[in-house]
Amino acid sequence: MNKPLETIAVARDEDGLRLDRWFKIHFPDLTYGRLQKLLRSGQIRVDAKRVQSNTRLEGGQQIRVPKSAREAPVAKPSVRPPAGVSKADRRLIEELILHEDDSVLVLNKPYGIAVQGGTGTKRHIDGLLEGMTDRFGGRPRLVHRLDRDTTGVLLIAKTRKAAATLGRTFQTRSAAKTYWALVVRVPRPAQGKVEAALVKVSGPDGDRIRKAQPGEQDKAMHATTHYSVIEAVARKAAWVSLKPVTGRQHQLRAHMDLIGHPIAGDNKYKSDWNLADDTIEPKLHLHARRLIIPHPDGGKSLDVTAPLPEHMLKTWEVLGLDANRFDADRI
Repeated sequence: MNKPLETIAVARDEDGLRLDRWFKIHFPDLTYGRLQKLLRSGQIRVDAKRVQSNTRLEGGQQIRVPKSAREAPVAKPSVRPPAGVSKADRRLIEELILHEDDSVLVLNKPYGIAVQGGTGTKRHIDGLLEGMTDRFGGRPRLVHRLDRDTTGVLLIAKTRKAAATLGRTFQTRSAAKTYWALVVRVPRPAQGKVEAALVKVSGPDGDRIRKAQPGEQDKAMHATTHYSVIEAVARKAAWVSLKPVTGRQHQLRAHMDLIGHPIAGDNKYKSDWNLADDTIEPKLHLHARRLIIPHPDGGKSLDVTAPLPEHMLKTWEVLGLDANRFDADRI
């Protein structure tokens, strides 16, 4: 007869691994929701103590796991049809998850996929999430957005209440957002603030954001961005940290172009520049690196960091930049 419980020792090379990541490796069929229930009821314990999914493990610790964790989940009907979402699309969303709990989901958005649908845009993050209501237990809701070619931290609410709370947080500018970018030439001074009201104008290449002109105050959007040079590449380029105070469309791209330092790979805002090196991909080098925001359920703030996308990592390597040089909480 199988025992109702088993105890598994944490391997030495798993030291520092989060508990939820450990379960994803050792119990791939155990869903996040079931893991949370087992933790809340105390059926999963580490060294006989109750723990949370984000607990960091230490080599040699003993994890108590109930027999039910190995049992195949019982299939439940979807809340609604999967809206044409393929298995590959569902797997993509799972692979992008940086953080998940009962109220919020944080994805590491990849390059080249829109967050929301529009004219001619059929495949987008919002649509993929809508087709996974069976997985998330409801309709996930976007609470902020990133441009199609911007990568990094994307926050999504899993409940209506969380969406309303997070929406108010963004409106009151209580969310701290940090972006990393590679810009043309090196900004002087090395730290500064860009304050320029912006307006949207239409053109043959689509909508574009520019500085408001006299007489356009009625439709201008106030926008403020703080920038800081992390590391310069001779005088040709700079790795910069960007912290927007406001959240206007294309704000960072327009502001950096306005001060003469457009973001590398941004063809809409003047930068088709590629350092005359064909090993650097002509893609937008703008990444939503970190988000700190009060959790909608109260308690400790949500603090999530996203690793650089592949094309930016390759560029960092070509330019001799070390993406791991600084801790996430320093820049």
